[in-house]
Amino acid sequence: MSAEVELILADEEATMALGRRLAANLPADGLVAFLYGDLGAGKTTFARAFLRALGVGERVKSPTYSLVEGYDLGERQAFHLDLYRIADPGELEWLGLDSLAEPGAIVLVEWPERGAGALPPVDLALTFRHEAEGRAVRMAPRSPLGERVVASLATVPPRQD
Repeated sequence: MSAEVELILADEEATMALGRRLAANLPADGLVAFLYGDLGAGKTTFARAFLRALGVGERVKSPTYSLVEGYDLGERQAFHLDLYRIADPGELEWLGLDSLAEPGAIVLVEWPERGAGALPPVDLALTFRHEAEGRAVRMAPRSPLGERVVASLATVPPRQD
């Protein structure tokens, strides 16, 4: 796999801009992205901006209690999962997650470690964390599709240490 990319996100707007940029560079094959990070690190902010940029016209709400929200994007579906309240991956069986594997589906999963073994294979892992007064995100491709997505974002300057 290609190298991971880390970006500093100075504020909430920068987090939303990354979501919009990723949506603009999304391939037609869809994407499965796992969003890692502590509470308040920017996962839901990113997901909302990403989904709105894809054309979701309705309110993009956090699926903390519903666990999954689905959106019709015309020729494909988008799903936003928040597994924070899941204690065991077996709890996901009743959700009917088969549609997550449809060709072209876009799947964003917050707290994916709580659904281990019940989720489709990941293309891109994004790990958000608090950094000084802003946030940082590490984007790690986990498939050839994920590599293409990260490469398409190459014009975003990487973190300079």
